[in-house]
Amino acid sequence: MARTDQRTRLTRMLIRQAFTGLLQEKPVQSISIKELCARAGINRGTFYAHYTDIYDLMGQIEEEMLTDFQTALKPLLDSDNTELTPLKITTGIFKCLKENADLCAVTLGKYGDKNFATRLLTIGREKCVESYSKYFAHATPKQIEYYYSFVSAGCIGLLEKWLADGMTTSAEEIASVAENIMMKGIHFLQ
Repeated sequence: MARTDQRTRLTRMLIRQAFTGLLQEKPVQSISIKELCARAGINRGTFYAHYTDIYDLMGQIEEEMLTDFQTALKPLLDSDNTELTPLKITTGIFKCLKENADLCAVTLGKYGDKNFATRLLTIGREKCVESYSKYFAHATPKQIEYYYSFVSAGCIGLLEKWLADGMTTSAEEIASVAENIMMKGIHFLQ
């Protein structure tokens, strides 16, 4: 049984790698199952044993990342207010993004699913606004919304730079950079 599970995980990983590689080259509607299978080194029957079509594949990959993202954010709302820091918030997020680097690169790229990016930002907004409300108790909801909008745009810029650099910097270090910029602004450079 364990051997079958391992084989299934390997097959799904090969399909995902082939798919995200193709998505960096062309839009999803231009990807055929034939070319995906050729790139993954599998036959069509193997593909259909896991997915109904290309859009099912994309949907399952995105849902897996959304679940990972929500799992990364969950401790933010469960933690005691004294333990909550922007660093803890961002470290969890950047770890999740690193684990899903292939999908992040595609989502932010030319042929990325912008609706998926919007869904991630919406989840982040809901969880982070609630967490920031605890951390910044005297801030108004409008201030927190503006803060989140500014910070999320900056974090997307950091993510793009981190991806471009090959993600060689640890998630913790990137989260620390993000926290310092969020908390200190331009004084981060001093």
